[in-house]
Amino acid sequence: MGRQPCCDKVGLKRGPWTIEEDHKLMNFILNNGIHCWRMVPKLAGLLRCGKSCRLRWINYLRPDLKRGVLSEAEEDQIIQLHARLGNRWSKIASHFPGRTDNEIKNHWHTRIKKRLKILGLDPVTHTLVEQKRKELCGSLDVGLWLNQETTNSNSQSPSLSLKDSPNPMGESSSMKEDSIQKWVDSVDSMLSWDGFNQLEEELLFLENLQ
Repeated sequence: MGRQPCCDKVGLKRGPWTIEEDHKLMNFILNNGIHCWRMVPKLAGLLRCGKSCRLRWINYLRPDLKRGVLSEAEEDQIIQLHARLGNRWSKIASHFPGRTDNEIKNHWHTRIKKRLKILGLDPVTHTLVEQKRKELCGSLDVGLWLNQETTNSNSQSPSLSLKDSPNPMGESSSMKEDSIQKWVDSVDSMLSWDGFNQLEEELLFLENLQ
């Protein structure tokens, strides 16, 4: 069995609340308190259902409501709480005095989820999306290879100075020229690598994540 409806809703007003209705509801609650939301509309002289009065009070009329856009610090805290609590918006809202669970939920779906997706994070698990993880791992591997190639090239660079020095091993000039040419070819192939621009973009993305 489902929850019993708060009223039959026959002859009740629907749609946006008027300023007059807001004043009636606020004056009644501030003077009498809240005992039963089912009885509030009748006692306050409103043609609304109890649920509508409750939501209007909690989300718009409470004196302790905090207005304004959520700050970046509040967004970061929401992300941390969501990673631990999931979609338990009432629990999350309890950490933000003056903010409602409805406001935080709407802000999550309209702004924070997009922010996480741009960073390559899954809004549900708060981990890197599989495709992005593969791309980043590939970039890191290529970066390591590039560093190794540079190190190896630097270690071979002294061979250039052998051109004008005596040859204690009796190495022929043609062998030295072949060695130099191989080194030049390896450097050229490394510098003409087509994916270097993509690697630079991925490394910049990693720096922004940190």
